[in-house]
Amino acid sequence: MEKLIKPVSGFLTLILSIVSFVAGIFLFVNVANQSGNQSLVFLAVALFLIAVFLFKGITIVNPNQSVVCIFFGKYVGTVKENGLLFVNPLYSKQRISLRANNFESTKLKVNDKMGNPIEIAAVIVWQVSNTYRASFEVTNYEQYVKIQSESAVRHLASTCPYDQLEDEHAGITLRDGGEKVNALLESELNERLSAAGIVIKEARITHLAYAAEIAGAMLQRQQATAIVAARFKIVEGAVGMVELALEQLSKKKIVDLDEERKAAMVSNLMVVLCGEKAATPVLNTGTLYQ
Repeated sequence: MEKLIKPVSGFLTLILSIVSFVAGIFLFVNVANQSGNQSLVFLAVALFLIAVFLFKGITIVNPNQSVVCIFFGKYVGTVKENGLLFVNPLYSKQRISLRANNFESTKLKVNDKMGNPIEIAAVIVWQVSNTYRASFEVTNYEQYVKIQSESAVRHLASTCPYDQLEDEHAGITLRDGGEKVNALLESELNERLSAAGIVIKEARITHLAYAAEIAGAMLQRQQATAIVAARFKIVEGAVGMVELALEQLSKKKIVDLDEERKAAMVSNLMVVLCGEKAATPVLNTGTLYQ
């Protein structure tokens, strides 16, 4: 459990240590000028030791930094107050930054939910929130963040399909999930890194693509799907236009067509409306049935 300690100001201690050091020098100079007074020698040594003792207890804590204090293997507390401070000189000190850090994972090659090899990378903004856990629960909290982050990205990629072409009933896909995918990644990272006293500020997918060996095939598949979808819309519109044309011709009694001529007209209109290139019409200069 993290404990906060409030040390005293270090300015007074700094002055006392300087005074002790100067007084020690002054006494040594007097001893050298005199025949040698044993008591002055002991007093000068004592002043030097006091100066060193006080100097050792002075510490500077910068903004968004902390100092973890340990007394002979026992955790005493954490100093988060900023400035020139004085703590027990017998404490061993470990500095931990409380600033936000960025970690960008390498491009990881992993199989998605459907087994397709993909490349994925993420950027993660993390910050130490509990100095006790960061210091004593894990060996190296920065390395811990790196390994667990990559593991979380791999797990996320393996539990979601790349897109809905692979799984039409998927609720969340890596390509179209957007903020939902980022929220899933952030939640899993917070769960994994809480043991080290790390909190995740933000997690985002920065790179997502099919692996090189299947990228070409998947691109052709996406193009084919897009073409089929476009053709479906074209045919649907063409059928509506043909239906409207026959209805208007019959309603306004412009021309009477038997079933055979209606079929021919429908065929011609569908060719004109659904063809990829502009149709080249053949003009009939005779009667309708010639």
